[in-house]
Amino acid sequence: MVENQVENVIITDVTLREYGQNIPANFLNIFTPEIRIKIALKLIDAGFTNIEILSCIHPGLAPAMDEMALKKIATGLGRVDGVNLITLVPNKAGYRNFLDMDLGPDGDNHTIGVFFSAVEAHNIANLGRPVKETIDEYKKIATDAAAKNIRLVAYISAAFGYFDPENAVLIEADMDEVNDYIDLLLDLGAQTITLSDLQGVANQEKTGKVFKSILNKQKGKDIEKLGYHPHHVSGELAIANSKIAYDLGIRRFDSSLGGTGGCVTGAPGNQPTEMLVRLFHESGIKTGINEEKVLLLSEMVQKELYGRISLA
Repeated sequence: MVENQVENVIITDVTLREYGQNIPANFLNIFTPEIRIKIALKLIDAGFTNIEILSCIHPGLAPAMDEMALKKIATGLGRVDGVNLITLVPNKAGYRNFLDMDLGPDGDNHTIGVFFSAVEAHNIANLGRPVKETIDEYKKIATDAAAKNIRLVAYISAAFGYFDPENAVLIEADMDEVNDYIDLLLDLGAQTITLSDLQGVANQEKTGKVFKSILNKQKGKDIEKLGYHPHHVSGELAIANSKIAYDLGIRRFDSSLGGTGGCVTGAPGNQPTEMLVRLFHESGIKTGINEEKVLLLSEMVQKELYGRISLA
């Protein structure tokens, strides 16, 4: 990064959604709707304008995403002007739940997030069906969402590869296919498209290689809409990968307080929000986020949640 360079980046905190999807049912007495509302309000107070907060997935997979809990959180927060509260929608059933909970622009005005994998094996493991079927359903959802003026963001998982645990092999994503997915999502009206290294399989060299390939294919297009969502067993290494992404022109990043989070398919944690904010601020890059408030919030969350809940 250029010293004293004045730039802007956008950081989306994903703590509440990703951490929430991994909470066992017997810990819901700690990870309550009230504590989730409290964390969301503190994130907003710290300056975050993009927060992944809910996920309309089956509570059998994520007990914290029970519909009654989601309704309580959405009602407790209400509409928050100037903030994208993002709710993930994995399929048409999830989209119906999104509408039934009145999360559209006539209600609490959430943004929907759609996601699929760049690697077929992971899409089947994560969503239970081939990529084509997922995309075909998302086309219908995106069309209906656009007619209702619902904002749309999108995520492409395993864009940096997927380690198939069953066969003990790393499956590489096809960069031409990833580029085609990006073009498709832009045509469907996605305001942002985030590339995810869901297992932390990429080092700095590979992270740079993947982004260079995509950015070369996307020349002259909406590069400012591209984002990066790294997972890694090491928060420091995830941050190092984000530095590479930034140097190549990426200005949107996902992170979580304390680096927690993951995926039902075995992804390690995220890059820590507090470390990412510090990285940018030390480089003279603006985030619009109060670093001290983020650090205090991270300490609170680690004490009240991580220290009392074992996700092993």
